Amino acid sequence: MVTLYQKPLDHLLQDLKVTVHSSSMVIPCREIERKSMFLSNIDQVLTFDVQTVHFFSAQKDFPPRVIAEKIRDTLGKILVDYDFLGGRLKLKAETGRLEIDCNGSGAGFVEATSGYCLDEIGDLVYPNPAFAQLACSSDLDTFKRPDDYPPLCILQVTSFKCGGFALGFTTNHVTFDGFSFKLFLQNLAAIAADKPLAVIPCHDRQLLAARSPPRVVFPHPELLKLTTANPSVFETTEEDLVFEIFRLSSDDINSLKEKAKPPGGNSGGSVTSFKVVTAFIWRCKALSCDNATAERQSTVLYAVDIRRRLNPPLPESYAGNAVLSAYATENCTVLEKGPFWKIVESVAEGAKRITDEYARSAIDWGEVYKGFPQGDVLVSSWWKLGFDEVEYPWGKPRYSCPVVSHKKDIIVLFPDINHRGQDHDHDHHHHHHNRDAINVENKNGNGVNILVALPAMEMEKFETFFRRFLFG
Repeated sequence: MVTLYQKPLDHLLQDLKVTVHSSSMVIPCREIERKSMFLSNIDQVLTFDVQTVHFFSAQKDFPPRVIAEKIRDTLGKILVDYDFLGGRLKLKAETGRLEIDCNGSGAGFVEATSGYCLDEIGDLVYPNPAFAQLACSSDLDTFKRPDDYPPLCILQVTSFKCGGFALGFTTNHVTFDGFSFKLFLQNLAAIAADKPLAVIPCHDRQLLAARSPPRVVFPHPELLKLTTANPSVFETTEEDLVFEIFRLSSDDINSLKEKAKPPGGNSGGSVTSFKVVTAFIWRCKALSCDNATAERQSTVLYAVDIRRRLNPPLPESYAGNAVLSAYATENCTVLEKGPFWKIVESVAEGAKRITDEYARSAIDWGEVYKGFPQGDVLVSSWWKLGFDEVEYPWGKPRYSCPVVSHKKDIIVLFPDINHRGQDHDHDHHHHHHNRDAINVENKNGNGVNILVALPAMEMEKFETFFRRFLFG
């Protein structure tokens, strides 16, 4: 059983031969009411860009020219329903808070071609840094005005020689979390098919406003108060990193689930794929670092969707950031010697901890202090978000993935290409108790790919632990 992902046989293409033919602004197709949108304390610290690329095979009814016009037209329409997406960030001087000025300035739109066929650019699952050429950076001069923030959304359509194409989205994280972006894609697909919206988005971010006065009733060790002016989330040291992809098959995951069963076999239903994979990766990463002494404490963070955890619950259609960081902390002795079920339980407790009162306390913490989540392992999961399940008039994506940058403390989980056969379930309401955005069980039993970036010596240790804990 091979656990390292099979590297592409040839060298990764470093240049996709992308030529940009036009860059323009798309404004809402009809006039919208100008207003300011309040941003929650969760939104306030997520002002960085997220890029995703969605690959589509050629369709004879949708040649590249038709696709580009169709998507441009659809973007103009969806900017009416998502009026904030065509707005701009602005700093409100009297409060020092960011807001979105819903001013109809528009979203960026880029048309491009690649000199390759889709089948020539290599394994889509393998995160080629060159995929960044398929999504446009928001600091491009075309879209930058000296007196203004850049667009919150830029959509690049890149056609391949075969007629296949890629949609590359650059969205400021302030606009969406993973779950609301999936709903946005479903609405984009519906408008492109001349259908009504799949989901009416909820734009009321006051639902996550801090209480007055703020009541911080938990210690929140997962949050770090700011001491410097503008640090980035998970600032990384300047050192040479190697990156590898480790793969866990569905059989591997089932085997980990078996190991995660506590004595007596009663796991209380909390042994999910996501939790066992997170516990497994956490111990490998924590123990591979240079200062992994027996008593050293390690903290893992992962995102939990709070929509259903609040009382009353947020609407499923809430179109902002409704995620908080769950955390688990253990010393290296526990992480190395186990038992594994205890580590999984520790991870599970992280999500269980986030009740309505805890979530409100964390939001209020952001009112009292300025700060970011802190931990030495952040698991960023794209595994179960289901972007590749969205049905467009031209079909479902062949694959959807983030454009990844390699950061030492961030471990990225992403799915296999979904060989789903006849699975046509479009229901976006996952009726799972305690569902979080990254914890919906995959009906198709696919494995998971794990992107790890570490200094070479630490990577060797990581791989040793990976094999030991999986097969031992």
